[in-house]
Amino acid sequence: MPLSDYWPFLAFTLLAWIAATWFFRVHESFRTRSVWPEIGRIARAVATVALLQIAAIFFLRLHEDVSRLFFGTYFALTFALLATSRIVLRRVAHLTRRNGHNLRVFAVVGSGDLASDVVKTVEEHPEWGMQFAGHILDGQGAGNPRPEFVLGTLAQLGQILDDNVIDEVIFAVPRERLAHIEGAFLLCQEQGAGARVCLDLFDVRGSRMAMGDMDGLPMLSFTSAPTDEVALLFKRAFDVLSSGVALLLLSPAFLATALAVKLDSPGPIFFRQTRVGKNGRPFKMLKFRSMHVDAEARLESLRAQNEASGPVFKMKNDPRVTRVGRFIRRTSLDELPQFLNVFSGEMSIVGPRPPVPAEVKQYQRWQRRRLSVKPGITCTWQVSGRSNISFDQWMKLDLEYIDTWSLWQDIQICFRTVPAVLLSRGAH
Repeated sequence: MPLSDYWPFLAFTLLAWIAATWFFRVHESFRTRSVWPEIGRIARAVATVALLQIAAIFFLRLHEDVSRLFFGTYFALTFALLATSRIVLRRVAHLTRRNGHNLRVFAVVGSGDLASDVVKTVEEHPEWGMQFAGHILDGQGAGNPRPEFVLGTLAQLGQILDDNVIDEVIFAVPRERLAHIEGAFLLCQEQGAGARVCLDLFDVRGSRMAMGDMDGLPMLSFTSAPTDEVALLFKRAFDVLSSGVALLLLSPAFLATALAVKLDSPGPIFFRQTRVGKNGRPFKMLKFRSMHVDAEARLESLRAQNEASGPVFKMKNDPRVTRVGRFIRRTSLDELPQFLNVFSGEMSIVGPRPPVPAEVKQYQRWQRRRLSVKPGITCTWQVSGRSNISFDQWMKLDLEYIDTWSLWQDIQICFRTVPAVLLSRGAH
């Protein structure tokens, strides 16, 4: 198509961009945040608009006429220029604030450790452009701030706001005092000053916090599992696409393995076992049968020979494993039917391996957090020695995966899984 014919696509893109920036909150204030959350929101908005454009081209049957290079270049430049502009604007804003311009004056209600932490944190970031006016004593907090940094008491808040230039009041009081500051909080709203509450409800280290509502009822949410809806949507799309392609391309290996299992020993081709999925949901995980049919009944008699730490059972020369079973375990062919679990949504391509209920009952409390995400076929443990690492190391690797999860990390684990499987690293 000639370049002049791309104007309708540009108009569609700009309209979609308005919706995407609103949805991903691209234009929110980032004064006290790092640049990376801002760049991340821009990236998600650009990716969403690009996908909408691709879908529109596909459904309008224009994919043979438009230039893929043109659209690829356009959206790559869009992201690069938007990200660069935001970084430059930040640098200019930081320089301006360091020179005493574009400042926001704030006061802190409280004088204890929490209030001191607020002041110290702001002082460590002069680029935020926040100027400390002083403490407002609530009458209950500990600490003894210097008199020149005391504006008055909480009972005098109205007069303090009248007599001083204060853009924002930060309430940094113990949680047992929260009920007593409602009147002061509403007074800030009445007099036009911003108000923030520094939350010290309980120890939430390792958890992500988000504000939301339930049909108008305010809610403060804490979760240690990934919550980025768009990234999780892409992860699910990746799971569906990857498992579908795998089921199609590996169908000859499926048939050959199924035939070998059937001819090697009596019993069903598939082994269906109850496993524990996300947040404790039970499901039937599929594997090619690698053991004799009485394997479960013989497990207790072999407990004393367990070679693994923790609640899992591992035995290098397990007598319950069939001849074909040893081969398909070593080559990970026994795991192939789990692509059906992935396609149906019970599992993911990448995630902590699903445990059996008996193992979960023996978990320590901190280990149960690995159930906060969907289980997977491969994981960090799978590419880090598999059976050669201890149970506690295994659990810590899974929790580290959850805490640092990203789509790029999933792709990296997939690439690392290939040599681990081909070399039969740690499998038995």
